Amino acid sequence: MSHPVAMLARRFVMVTFGIPVLVAVAMSLVDSYRRRGKKPKPFPTRTAAETPVGGGTVTTYSFGQDLYDDMLRAIEGARSQVLLETYIWKGDALGARFKKALVDAADRGVEVRVIYDQFANLVVRPPFKHFPPHVKVLAFPVYSAGWRFFDVRRYGRDHRKILVVDDEVGFVGGYNLGSAYATEWRDTHCRITGPGVADLTRAFADFWNLHREKRFRRSESPMLISAPSQWEPKIRVHRNVPRLWMFPIRSMYLEAINRAQRNVWLTSAYFIPDEDFVATLVLAARRGVDVRILLPAKSNHIVVDWISRGYFRQLLEAGIGIHRFRDAMVHAKTATVDGSWTTIGTANVDRLSMTGNYEINVEIIDESLAQEMERIFETDLTNSLPLTLHEWEARDVYARFTEFVLRPLRPLL
Repeated sequence: MSHPVAMLARRFVMVTFGIPVLVAVAMSLVDSYRRRGKKPKPFPTRTAAETPVGGGTVTTYSFGQDLYDDMLRAIEGARSQVLLETYIWKGDALGARFKKALVDAADRGVEVRVIYDQFANLVVRPPFKHFPPHVKVLAFPVYSAGWRFFDVRRYGRDHRKILVVDDEVGFVGGYNLGSAYATEWRDTHCRITGPGVADLTRAFADFWNLHREKRFRRSESPMLISAPSQWEPKIRVHRNVPRLWMFPIRSMYLEAINRAQRNVWLTSAYFIPDEDFVATLVLAARRGVDVRILLPAKSNHIVVDWISRGYFRQLLEAGIGIHRFRDAMVHAKTATVDGSWTTIGTANVDRLSMTGNYEINVEIIDESLAQEMERIFETDLTNSLPLTLHEWEARDVYARFTEFVLRPLRPLL
């Protein structure tokens, strides 16, 4: 490559990506400063509801404190095994309660295994992350590619949140562990009992075995589990595993939306869909399906908010409802379709979740549960503002310019 061409190429890269990155950093710093001392306002929630599903039950949680109370109660009652996997684990009062419950369980002879993501917890004080030796801990490393620098399969974060106790009860959903999430964030989690728990146990064991050499010696034996005596046909667990190039969650969403005849109600904390995902939503709306999307009016990542707006015109013109949750962060990753299909999990509708990170979503085919999820969605709408096409077209020049500058970052998020 000649010198002038190389110079031109470097300038192109700088203009295309350098400027958007600088703008994104500046926006994040300003937003962080503005947030100091501000507290989210209360928001409406529903009481945790238990629904019979197949041979067990599914309980939905939309308020963190209710969830944490039941999770801690399950750990404190554990007789043989506790498996906990989380992305963020704050070293605050709530995080300390979970740590103590796990250590106490190990002290009374329960097998306790813990997985957490090191990158997500860099700001947590190191002493908090020290456990006694009878608690087996796999800290998923900040950098796991080793010498395989260009192997993109090895750069995914562990974004999953799972708790399984005694193979009898399992929890999965969007909640991380921290005091703020207990009352200040609106999220969704579920508790599963019955045969459906086996898939959560297997999901934990497969991740542990795939990555145990990162934490333990090669002589460390794999985590063995027995095959379940029966499966729950109404519950399926979908796992994104970048190391194995497996990303079924996106396909699960697209298949459900393509089949929709009545309604698609989707909640996503960070909404940066790819073109095919947008097209699937638009086609559903154009054939008469009631498509609604619930997003945070202002999330904890302001750059994501701005980038997601690049899809609003196309969605609004197709008649898709966009609703913005007010005064608090909505972090849920859920959807319900046609009063019979539901998904609850950890995957956002963005590239990082759909084709990047380790994620887990449960897919549940049950009318009663879908109806409860619709009630949760309707409750959220009472705290949300709808976005109209007229309002969108009337946004100012500054907003349009910012969206244009940040657009090149869309494929990265």
